[in-house]
Amino acid sequence: MDAKNIALVSASELSHPDSDLLPLVSALQQLNINAEVVAWDDDIAWSNFDAAIIRSTWDYHRRREEFDQWLTRVSQQTQLWNPPELIRWNSDKRYLADVAAKGLPVVPTTVVDRNEHMSHRQLAEIGSDIVVKPSVGAGSHGVQRFTGQHEAALNYLRALIESGETPLIQPYLTNIDTHGEVGLVTAVGVLSHSFHKEAILTGDVQWSSDGHVLEVISAHTPSESELALCDRVLALLPETAYARIDMLPTDDGPVISEIELIEPSLFLEVDTGAAYRIAAAFASLVRR
Repeated sequence: MDAKNIALVSASELSHPDSDLLPLVSALQQLNINAEVVAWDDDIAWSNFDAAIIRSTWDYHRRREEFDQWLTRVSQQTQLWNPPELIRWNSDKRYLADVAAKGLPVVPTTVVDRNEHMSHRQLAEIGSDIVVKPSVGAGSHGVQRFTGQHEAALNYLRALIESGETPLIQPYLTNIDTHGEVGLVTAVGVLSHSFHKEAILTGDVQWSSDGHVLEVISAHTPSESELALCDRVLALLPETAYARIDMLPTDDGPVISEIELIEPSLFLEVDTGAAYRIAAAFASLVRR
């Protein structure tokens, strides 16, 4: 069987190393797949690859129009995973409203209309402990927590709007302080592994010297309720090369905080078999 060629798509300048890439390249080589790490904005012939799989395009949110054009161009030359229409939907966190409308539990999310003035009263109705974030963004950049600071929150909302962003407001779910959050990673619709992440907004966010949020990640065995919620999410989606479904704990069970379909870290290091399972899933896509 002739070897297939896969592009693992990253960025030319990463804020921190993508630790998933080397294990994936190695595992794909074991499966007779040639894997090359390339930046999404490299001037290359994408048709030379049997598939391009987006992995760490962590600057896409700062170059939205250019990235959108890239999605169209590359998907016309080779298989692109995840599919461009799904990436576009997932690139704006307002997709959470679509998920909630399907009856799935999500973190309550208020979209701030850029043409309306948010009042103290409206913020108070959401809660005294809130999280404000731009609807488009990678990682934790732009995410701020405000506890009893409605005036500061309003100022931040205005700053986001003035910079062209659409802000989202969510109540801070305090169970995360005790239990953290979990992520379930799937490959071609099958669970690969899970991880636990300690809360990062309990105090001053800790940043590394190269500008990324320091996170404490460990292996996790998902509960029955987490597995059931993962299955419900996957039932809503078209086929995906990968999905990372992040959940927060509540007294009534887990709720969805994010469905990561663009460029999530997969935290392969928490499970010794994860890289091979993900690579095998990628190989199954390209060998069709």
